[in-house]
Amino acid sequence: MRSMNWEIGGFDRTSAVDFCRQGINPLVSVLLTSRGVTSIEGIRAILDDDPSGIHDPFLMTDMDRAVSRINTAIENNERIAIYGDYDVDGMTSCALIALWLRSKGLEYETYIPGRFGEGYGLNSTALESLKSRGVGLVITVDCGITAIEEAEYARSIGLGLVITDHHECREELPEADAVIDPKRPDCAYPNKALAGVGVAFKLVCALEGVTDCSEMIDRYGDLVAIGTIADIMPVLGENRELIRRGLQVFNNGSRPGLLRLLHEVGVEPGKLNGSTVGFTIAPRLNAAGRMGRPELSVDLLLTDSAADADTLTVELCRLNAERRILETEIFEEAVAMLPDTLQDEPVVLACRGWFQGVTGIVAAKIAERYQIPAIIISIDEDGVGRGSCRSYGSFGIYDALRCCEDILSSYGGHEMAAGVTVAEGDIDELRTRIVSLFRESVEVSPKSGLFLDFEVEKLELLSVDNVAALESLEPFGNGNPSPCLCIMNATLAAIYPIGAGKHTRLRVEKAGKSMDCVFFSMPPEELHIREGMLVDLAFEPQMNEYRGRSNVQLNLIDIRMSE
Repeated sequence: MRSMNWEIGGFDRTSAVDFCRQGINPLVSVLLTSRGVTSIEGIRAILDDDPSGIHDPFLMTDMDRAVSRINTAIENNERIAIYGDYDVDGMTSCALIALWLRSKGLEYETYIPGRFGEGYGLNSTALESLKSRGVGLVITVDCGITAIEEAEYARSIGLGLVITDHHECREELPEADAVIDPKRPDCAYPNKALAGVGVAFKLVCALEGVTDCSEMIDRYGDLVAIGTIADIMPVLGENRELIRRGLQVFNNGSRPGLLRLLHEVGVEPGKLNGSTVGFTIAPRLNAAGRMGRPELSVDLLLTDSAADADTLTVELCRLNAERRILETEIFEEAVAMLPDTLQDEPVVLACRGWFQGVTGIVAAKIAERYQIPAIIISIDEDGVGRGSCRSYGSFGIYDALRCCEDILSSYGGHEMAAGVTVAEGDIDELRTRIVSLFRESVEVSPKSGLFLDFEVEKLELLSVDNVAALESLEPFGNGNPSPCLCIMNATLAAIYPIGAGKHTRLRVEKAGKSMDCVFFSMPPEELHIREGMLVDLAFEPQMNEYRGRSNVQLNLIDIRMSE
C-alpha cells in the first residue's frame, strides 16, 4: 500500500471553546470551526431544518409543459409508461412516478431497458414496443437528455414524450413535449445538482400544483433520499434538506419492501443514516440492475405485500452475493493488469468476458485505492466495448470523453462518473487520448493530498458522547464529507486479520488511552506495519454497536509510520 500525502487542517480554538459554552458539543464545535463556521448562527443553520431551502418546481424550464401534457394524457385515459435507468437513481425515480400515478388510480407500466441487451437510455425498438402495447405517453426518468434520434422517432410514430433527466446536456436538445433538466443552459432552477429522482420528485410536486413540497416529502422523501445518496449527488443546499428529511421518512416509514430490506441487513428502523443507505441499502438495490434484473428492485419499492417483500428481498440479497463474487474476481484481474510502476495518471483496462454489470464498482475501487481516474471496459463477442468511468481529483471525465467523441459510439454521465461505448479497435486510441488530456489539464497530481479536518491531540475528544453527537451533522456525503481526522504518534498495540483476512483490526495507544480501529478491504500483509511501531492514523470516527453496547471505532483511511 502507498500512503497518501496528508494535508492536515486546523481549527479555531477560541471559537470552539465559545461554542461549547453555548451548549454545542465539543467535537462538533471543533469540527465546524475547522470547516470555517465562525458564528453560532452559522452552526444553527447547519444543525436546524430549513424548509425554505426547497425550491419551487415551476422554476424549471418546461415544467409547465410537462404538467400540461401529462394532465392531457390523464384526461384522455392514455396509457403512460415510465422509462427509467437500471441504477438506484433510475429505479427510485421509476417507483416515485409510479406511486404517484397509482395514487390517482391511473394505468401505467414501468420500463427499464436491459443493461446487456439494450444498454442505457432510450432506444427506438423499446419505444416501438411500448407504442404497440397501447402506450400514448412515455415519461423518462434519469435518462433521455441526449436522445435526439429517439425523440424524433417517438414523434414519427405518434408517441408522446416527456423527458426528465439530470445528466449533462449537449448543444442540441431532443424535440419532445417537454424536456426537464436543471442542467439545461436556459433553466433558471437554482439547484443544478439534483439527482434524477430529485427531478422526478419535482415533477410530481408540480403535478400536485404545490410549491411547498413538505407534504410530498412525507409521501416520497425516502425514495428521494435513497436515489440522491446512491448517485453521489452533493449533500448541500436543497439536496441536503431533501436527504435529511427523506431519511426521517425512511426511519418512520411503512413501505413493506424497505422495511424487509432493513431487517435483512440488520438495521433497526429509526437508526438509519446516510452511510447506511450508501453502503448497505443502495448496493443491494443496485445489485438487481447490475445483474440484469432491475425490475426486482422496482417491484420491492412498489409492493404493498409483506409476503412479496420477503420473496423479493431474499432474491435481491442472493443476487447481491453473486455480484460481490464477480466483482472480486474482476477487480483482482484488473489489478493484475496494472503496470508495476503505476503512474499518477488514468488507466484504461479492457478485457473480453468481463461481466459488464460490475465494471462501475471495479472502476470506483481502482480509482479510490490508487487515487487515479479509471476506465474499465468489458468487450463482448462482437468486439463492442462497454465501459464504466470513474474520475479522481479535479479531472473531469465527462469533458474528456466529449473530446474523444469521434471514436466513441456513445457516452454520457457526470464529471466524476460516466459510461462509454467504444469499438475494441479504438480502445488503445481512447487510452492515449485520455492520458494526454489528463496531462494537459491536471497541473497537480490528484494525489496531492488527503485532506484531514484536524489532528486529534487528546483521545478523550473521541468519547462515545462526542462521536455520537456527530450524527447531528448528518447527512454526510459529496460536498459535506464525513469527519476525516488524524492521530499522530500513536503506538500500535495489536494487529490481527478479520473477515477471512480481507480486513484488518488494530488497537492503538497514546498517553495512556487506547482506541479500536478497522481498516476495511486492506489485509494486514499489505499494510507493512508491525506491533510496537509509532504510527499516524487517518480515520473517520464512527459509533459501533455490538450486543447492546456502544463504543467508538476508528475506520481507517490511511496509516503511515510516524516521522
